[in-house]
Amino acid sequence: MIKKKLLAIQSRQKSYTDSVKRRPLTFNVGDHVFLKVSPWNDVQRFRRKGKLAHRYIGPFEILERVGEVAYQLALPPTLSNVHDVLHVSMLRRYVLDPSHVLDHDTVPVQDDLSYEELPVRILDRKMQILRNRTISMVKVQWQFHRPDEATWEREEDIRERFPHLF
Repeated sequence: MIKKKLLAIQSRQKSYTDSVKRRPLTFNVGDHVFLKVSPWNDVQRFRRKGKLAHRYIGPFEILERVGEVAYQLALPPTLSNVHDVLHVSMLRRYVLDPSHVLDHDTVPVQDDLSYEELPVRILDRKMQILRNRTISMVKVQWQFHRPDEATWEREEDIRERFPHLF
């Protein structure tokens, strides 16, 4: 009896899984894609995740499909230290909206496809009141980002890491 119920549950779970049918992205030779890069969380974002965590550079042309889930890209000489065959998870289909893209020539990309996020200026200040203390916050505009992408950060963290802003 327990085996019958277990088989019924397994069958139900299999039907749920089969109905989703997740397949990796597929691209054609000649398509253009963006390459995912991420800032150093430890240095830039103070171990927090946020809207500045992921960005893309490119677009780059796909030269060849290598296996089921890897593609060879036509990377420029400035990215010669990056291997040109990348997993599909590192790629994003090209959508024509240049405001979402960092130009790979202006952004210094490291070997591990990360870049350093630096603050440009402080746009605003506010005091965040908690139950028994008050925290001073500053709104920071980051390099390579528009002013509407500015984030609120703790003033003491910014003052410690970037004293030239004060």
